[in-house]
Amino acid sequence: MPQESDSNKMTNELQPALEASLYEKSPRENKHILESSEKASVAECDVQDGAIPVYSEEEYKKLKRKIDRYLLPLMWLCYGIQQTDKTSLGIQATFGLREDTGLVGQQYPWLTTIFYITYLLFEFPSNFILQRYLMGRTLSCYMIVWGIVVLSIGFAQNFTHLITLRALQGLFEVSQRSRDEAIQGEAEHLRSVQENLTDFSARYTTREHASRSLVFQSANAGFGIISNLILYGIGSSKASHGPEFQAWRYMSYYLGGLTILTGTTCLFLLGTPSEVRWLSPEEKKMAHARIMANNTGHDRTGLKTWKWKQFWFAGANAFLSSIPNGGLTTFNAIINTGFGFSNLQVILLDIPRNVISVVYFVVIGIVCSKWKNLRMYFMMFSVVPPFIGFIILSLLPNEPQYKWTKWGGYVMTVTSVIGLFLAWTLIPSNVAGRTKRTLTSSFTFVGYCVGNIVGSQIFNYKDAPRYIPGTTGCAVAFGLEFLVIVMWRVTLVLRNRRRDKLLHEQGFTEEDRVAKAKLLGEQDYTDFENVYFRYTM
Repeated sequence: MPQESDSNKMTNELQPALEASLYEKSPRENKHILESSEKASVAECDVQDGAIPVYSEEEYKKLKRKIDRYLLPLMWLCYGIQQTDKTSLGIQATFGLREDTGLVGQQYPWLTTIFYITYLLFEFPSNFILQRYLMGRTLSCYMIVWGIVVLSIGFAQNFTHLITLRALQGLFEVSQRSRDEAIQGEAEHLRSVQENLTDFSARYTTREHASRSLVFQSANAGFGIISNLILYGIGSSKASHGPEFQAWRYMSYYLGGLTILTGTTCLFLLGTPSEVRWLSPEEKKMAHARIMANNTGHDRTGLKTWKWKQFWFAGANAFLSSIPNGGLTTFNAIINTGFGFSNLQVILLDIPRNVISVVYFVVIGIVCSKWKNLRMYFMMFSVVPPFIGFIILSLLPNEPQYKWTKWGGYVMTVTSVIGLFLAWTLIPSNVAGRTKRTLTSSFTFVGYCVGNIVGSQIFNYKDAPRYIPGTTGCAVAFGLEFLVIVMWRVTLVLRNRRRDKLLHEQGFTEEDRVAKAKLLGEQDYTDFENVYFRYTM
């Protein structure tokens, strides 16, 4: 009697476990037909389902090194520039933006609030566009227009001009989140992702999501160091040009011009593996085969059926982490001048904080690339110092003898970004399928935007210069975020244990589980449906 083929044997073994997981797919779903739009690029070299070639580990390493050479510097530069564009408002406020444009009352924080409102409203239409058009070209055009808006802020004369331009800036911020999620495996999201430059997960595997995304996330502080020195030079020019020199306008000219230049560069380098010109046809095949190890589906644009699960823990974590982020983005420089520092001193004093951030990112990236399931421990730890820092800011008065202590409390908030950034990397690692991953992270993104909106409004002009209600609210948010992360990790651990027990009872080995997880990943099963899938932490 002829022996049963490995594929038939595997199919027969799959059924009991799938029935035990209480999920089944209909025949129509199992066809997993891929539908491409008129504008979507699906390279001729794409590998057909069921015909994935085998490559050596050395070939994969060579491909990874090439992708790193092209992608990581570009990611770092793009993310750093747009983060600086977005957060420079606080510095510009200390150089006369509010006075020169006649802002009063809560008009200034509304410049941040409107940014995240339009950011949120246009996220979903943007994802729709990105699913149907060349992603690299679309994101690059977004970035160029973003740069034009930033440059135009330098010409604003009143509140109406500023809030209109900030609304437009939020609209085109979707390019960043789509990159974020693209780079992190989401998109995050800018999202960027965002996070998050065009499907990061299509280039990197699950183990590499954390370390590679932390490289580009470190640009927030790394490029901030470079930018702060340039902004300091622009700000100090007022001494030679006289009081009529409005330094904040020239800061916008510099940042906007640099963003336009970078966006133009992206037109030639940015795209999915099937779009970019710097990968050969064989390397594109290899990139497709490589991501199958993630058990998270294909790098294709325009899936016919969208299937997704709501990532409630990630959404709650994003909301709580973003409340302090919204407050600090808008008021950090203003709060520091309240300690007794000048506007130029505030720029320079932010450099040590950025250095600490870069070092912290590098350490976590190295550790997470060498050891598994440590991300959520780092997330828990990273919200403790900011909690203490905001307590210090809330309790100590703005008196000369306390200004360095309060500055130290502000520096302690630097680790807070890890709680949000590592959470974004968990989405590509734990959610299967590009479109499902995009939509799941989009719901997380709602929490991110709403949190920033809340954070910008809890700092009221009547509470200046200490803003005690705002700093207290930020401390409370970090305390709650710690609890959410703990519950999130416990939930994932229990799910893994239940699945391990189920497969152990049925006699499956670890090798069997990995092989079948990969098979169902190719068939577009979700992490809930795929009983062989294991959550990373």
